[in-house]
Amino acid sequence: MESFIKVNGVSLCVETFGEPGDAPVLLVGNTMLTWPDDLCGRLAALRRFVVRYDLRGTGRSASTGPSAGAAGEPGARSAAGSGGEEWTLRDLVSDAAQVLDAHGLAAAHVVGFGPGGWIAQLLALDHPERVATLTLIATRPTAPGPNDPDLPEHAPELMARFRDRPAVDWTDRVSIVGFMVENARHMAGARFDEAEARANIERIHDRTEVFGDPGEAHRADQMGTLFAALDCAPRWRERLGSIAAPTLVVHGEDDPFFPLGNGRALAAEIPRAELLVLPGTGSEIPRRTWDVLIPALLRHTS
Repeated sequence: MESFIKVNGVSLCVETFGEPGDAPVLLVGNTMLTWPDDLCGRLAALRRFVVRYDLRGTGRSASTGPSAGAAGEPGARSAAGSGGEEWTLRDLVSDAAQVLDAHGLAAAHVVGFGPGGWIAQLLALDHPERVATLTLIATRPTAPGPNDPDLPEHAPELMARFRDRPAVDWTDRVSIVGFMVENARHMAGARFDEAEARANIERIHDRTEVFGDPGEAHRADQMGTLFAALDCAPRWRERLGSIAAPTLVVHGEDDPFFPLGNGRALAAEIPRAELLVLPGTGSEIPRRTWDVLIPALLRHTS
């Protein structure tokens, strides 16, 4: 059941699975649909209390406050959400901490995917008492922009796709979904499941279009682009050695967005971190990986 909570003056859409007395797991992605329903349900059935949410400016969460509608109303947004973001990466970290507060959780097992992994890393660094364990999936230890010389950059073919992207009619569902499916194909590994990706992208589009402003449906899955415009300073890679939370790093062998060397660096620089490499996988969490990923998460959060 989705609900709306007010954090840092912004209305965020959140959803929980399982019993509040079970081990809490906070999932941080682009939108809550980074984490499929069935994945959350399987974790909940295995005695985990799962909390997922739309980052501000994605899905049904407002961009910034005060919002255009009453607090907590679906679709309440400010004018700052379409390329003129007024928040910083540290604001998103504070949002995550307050999502825990809103659910009465002193700490949680924190799992971050992609740019959500930056939020998870900084939550562990700046609010260590809130992070029981840390899991970092398909992410890297540096913010948007040129990577450190020792870390692999985005795949050239992927960046060419982003630079020379085809025209998209942001008012047309077929055009938007088709564009997003091709983006997903370029982000995936060799075993891309188009039907699975399309179903999730259609749901992301539809829930955002219904509750968002006209023409904003594309924003729900564009947080990677929006992150590039955020103030993400100061750097934190040099602080990774101070992370005390037990850490699991999960990375796709074929990730073209944050290639595997980024995951290897995280595992090497965070004390006692474990690295799990998913064969044939890109920047994604496809269903075929769950029989490996879910047991690893259960062991890690025990």
